[in-house]
Amino acid sequence: MALINTLRNKMGKVVVGLVAVAILSFTLADILGSNSILMGNDNEVGEIAGEKISLQEFQNVVQERENSYILNLGRSATEREKPTLRQQAWDLLITKHAFQKQYENVGVMVTSDELWDMMQGKNISPGIKQSFTNPQTGEFDRQQFMQFLQQLPSMPGDAQVRWELFKNELKPGRERIKYENLMLLSTHVTSKEAEKEYNTQTDVAEVKYLYIPYYSVNDSLVSVTTNELEAYLKENRERYKVEQSRSLKYVAFPVQPSAEDSAFVKQEMLDLKEEFKQVTDDSVFASLNTDGLTFFNKYHVGTLPLSLQANVSNLATGDVRGPYLDRNYYKLFKVAEIFEDTIAYARASHILIKGEDDEARQEAGRILNEIRGGASFEDMAREFGTDGTASQGGDLGWFEDGKMVDEFNKVVFSATRTGLINRPIKTQFGYHVIRVDELKTYTAYKVATIEREILPGDETRNEAYRKADEFANSVDDLASFEEVAGTQGFTVTPAEKLGVNDRRIGVWGEARQVVQWLFKDASVDDISEVFELDNEYLVAVMTGEIEEGYQSVNDVRSELTVKVKNEKKGEIIIGKLAGMAGSLDEIAADYGTDANVYNSSDLKISSNSLPSVGFDPVAVGKAFSLASGGKSEPFASENGVFIIEMENKTVAPEIADYATYMTQLEQERRNRAATNISEAIKEFADIKDERYKYY
Repeated sequence: MALINTLRNKMGKVVVGLVAVAILSFTLADILGSNSILMGNDNEVGEIAGEKISLQEFQNVVQERENSYILNLGRSATEREKPTLRQQAWDLLITKHAFQKQYENVGVMVTSDELWDMMQGKNISPGIKQSFTNPQTGEFDRQQFMQFLQQLPSMPGDAQVRWELFKNELKPGRERIKYENLMLLSTHVTSKEAEKEYNTQTDVAEVKYLYIPYYSVNDSLVSVTTNELEAYLKENRERYKVEQSRSLKYVAFPVQPSAEDSAFVKQEMLDLKEEFKQVTDDSVFASLNTDGLTFFNKYHVGTLPLSLQANVSNLATGDVRGPYLDRNYYKLFKVAEIFEDTIAYARASHILIKGEDDEARQEAGRILNEIRGGASFEDMAREFGTDGTASQGGDLGWFEDGKMVDEFNKVVFSATRTGLINRPIKTQFGYHVIRVDELKTYTAYKVATIEREILPGDETRNEAYRKADEFANSVDDLASFEEVAGTQGFTVTPAEKLGVNDRRIGVWGEARQVVQWLFKDASVDDISEVFELDNEYLVAVMTGEIEEGYQSVNDVRSELTVKVKNEKKGEIIIGKLAGMAGSLDEIAADYGTDANVYNSSDLKISSNSLPSVGFDPVAVGKAFSLASGGKSEPFASENGVFIIEMENKTVAPEIADYATYMTQLEQERRNRAATNISEAIKEFADIKDERYKYY
């Protein structure tokens, strides 16, 4: 600290000079570097509806969002919060460039008269109403709002800026509402659609079905060619539409505190312990020297830190205990005060026998007698206890007076000696065999705590970095990456289908720098530099890329292979069934153990699944296509091959008015409309998001 203060006091001018040189260097680098404007290079972050989005335009909107955040919350956004603000800025640009064109196409506009009406007329903006609601009446207070407008010119600058930001958002918000309302008003449900919905919800079928799953046919009986996979993919290509993504594999080099780091912190705590003994203001000293949040607290014996609980019998005021190792921390405790509180604590164990009848009472009595005869209380609790404490030998630990059920609480807190209570105690939960382990005590403790985290030192970090750097320099493609990692015992972890705006990789919540490298600089087989993430170093290799559009056979070969094999298995099963006749039970018996017959007495078309089969809307649809008494031919479906018999179909009777179902459908469609409209506009805006170049 003395060195830092010296630098602060005596080297201010030197530091300023160095900073000035650094700024000049960075400025010249920006002007003359490969990405500079003077060099004519691209400085765009994307494209929306044919409009190029410059980095400057995007940064301006981001700055607006950050300013608004500061005004609303009184602080700057953290690094973790800034990605959200950047996304909000991008969404605003989508609204500006993509949605605005749609507004113009259909004639949506918001006039100055409308804006005045939203602020001072009859149709006040909900945001204004909420801000100027009279707490007494719960109604909008127009007079209060008008006073605000009159006083606004004399208000602080931040209030004026906040109001301007709010006003600027009124117009686009109103345009969006008007546009969506136009779309919503185009939502229509016919009477036939309403009638169909009524039948979907109320028609009931009793069906019997033979089911043979695809897995009953061994994989060795079917083979699949690449041409067949390509044909299946071509026929079902819309299912395999994807966004751009890239994949990588990585090796992590953890920066874990060494024995030397632990010893260093322990010695620090031992030195601190001597000071801790001498100070009189324990809480202040602890707060100034701890890494933890809880530095002074009141405890009872049952809530004391475990290190102190173990020594509770010999604690005295002024004692400083520790340092104790607790996970990745060393802790010091100082007993500031020992006093008698108004709250009592006691400790007990029990064996609960559930039930309130004589049988439960007699069982509890038998267990009590066995313990009196020398049986282990803990062993009996584990064998006969019926609640969660059984596995802990019945131990309830320390508990506060009044926290247990009345009958139990009274017995424990009125006990005058430790040991077994001489009779089973009945409560609403059953009969308890109770052992008082510690008599009630009112003794309480005020304890100051200092904790220090064991952090990796410079030597530890340097060693981890050296290993990571040595590994990165010893490999030059995926094959050597995996080979060297395997030879040296490093774990290779894959991260598949990462998107351009992803921030997470595996267990890391913030790995944006790795994703930026992956999309901005990397090609397949490229090895990354050494990245520092939290307390680990990471080296990655790019393993693959999926362009936006449709996946290839190689991208989804495993999934396609299963689909095509199931088609072929279905043909085999149907071919075998073709020569069989009789009832479903007879056909199942002829087919073998893989064929099963099931029933459903209340099948509805809206269920989309069959008992004992699972989700299979195709099979449910086939069932409802049958008339009562009808029987389907064998057919292949989602999960296997079926033959379905419609034993009885109860079609709901016609009703005079389907308005309820019409309203339901309209509401469902309107609920989805805003999202669907937004997604449709974004899709046709052909948005190209290249923010990853800069963020």
